[in-house]
Amino acid sequence: MSTSAVAVSKHRAPGFWQSTNGKKIVMAVTGCILILFIIGHLLGNLLIYAGPARYNAYAAFLHFDDTLLWIIRSVLIVSVVLHIEAAAQLWLRNKRARPVNYSRKEAIRSSYASRTMYWSGPIVLAFVIFHLLEFTGGFIHPGSRFIAGDVYHNVVAGFSVWWISAWYIFSLCLLGLHLRHGLWSMLQSFGIPHSRAREVVLKRLALWIAVVLIAGYISIPISVLTGLVK
Repeated sequence: MSTSAVAVSKHRAPGFWQSTNGKKIVMAVTGCILILFIIGHLLGNLLIYAGPARYNAYAAFLHFDDTLLWIIRSVLIVSVVLHIEAAAQLWLRNKRARPVNYSRKEAIRSSYASRTMYWSGPIVLAFVIFHLLEFTGGFIHPGSRFIAGDVYHNVVAGFSVWWISAWYIFSLCLLGLHLRHGLWSMLQSFGIPHSRAREVVLKRLALWIAVVLIAGYISIPISVLTGLVK
């Protein structure tokens, strides 16, 4: 290989996935897919307040076409894997860029949500796995019998166990922190132009979206524990 060819190969622009911006865009797109799922999942779960018949009918509707259901599940699984992979590689890239830690580190403009982003993510993933094992597979169902098809019973029976509800509320609070920073980062990755004033507005919007979503999810275990949902 000639010297000029070597020089060109060394200065060749990295591919989309190899570039930092590419990984950020992948995180933004997959994050958008996951946020849409979170919103849709919440709207369905809130039907628990309409009673067992409506809630179980909603659960049965989700399984009306197994092929479509597995397509949706596959999209979500791929989105989660790519989201985690991109986040991990960006974290490692930042770590390598500064192998020596600051002697004194102060958070000037970073929020608590952004500083907890990398460790809250794995906890949220553990929460999702626990959720699937309990309410979808029925492998974790202390204190009562798992009844296939009776989703209302399974949810109420599961959240009637205080430590399960406590774990869910804790995990959902971390998800809220993740969403708050994730929504803001997604807007940045999509290149939405912003001034300082608009930045404040968008950050507040991201915060309130996260608060509303998490409040909706947390209301369910709290309603079960307080006897509002029986």
